[in-house]
Amino acid sequence: MQASKRSPLTFWLLFLLCLGALGAVVATFGSTAAAQKRKLPYYASISAGKAHMRTGPGRNYPIEWLYRRADLPIKVVDIYNDWRKVEDPGGTQGWIQVGLLSARRTAIVTGGIAAMRSSPSFDAHIEYRAEPGVVGRLSDCARGWCYFKVGDKGGYVEQTHLWGVDPGEEL
Repeated sequence: MQASKRSPLTFWLLFLLCLGALGAVVATFGSTAAAQKRKLPYYASISAGKAHMRTGPGRNYPIEWLYRRADLPIKVVDIYNDWRKVEDPGGTQGWIQVGLLSARRTAIVTGGIAAMRSSPSFDAHIEYRAEPGVVGRLSDCARGWCYFKVGDKGGYVEQTHLWGVDPGEEL
């Protein structure tokens, strides 16, 4: 039987590959641990196109709701292992597995039609209007306004017209 010789280059390539994999594992567990330490309550969103809300924190609990709307904002109010007790925009509470949620901040228009303005000011030009129930992604929230993006359209909306961000919250 003949022993195979590997070049030093092969050794270093394998070493770097293993080191990279170890870094990915550490980063994954580090971000999970950081998410576990967020101060409750906090906003998140449903990342999956289909998510079950259950009556308790486990697959053995009955399904209470089926959500078919990715990016729907939710408020996380409690944590149990890899389950999150959430509240939806209608006030319904239940448990969703953490893998179906995202830290991406989104909001839903509530009340009347919301003006989407070119800048965070009542004097700014209205670019678009969003009806109640429209879901969009949030960014740049300050002084009572948030940049609200729906598909490829966006504009600044007063925070009071949005569920998914607290009054005065800055992002």
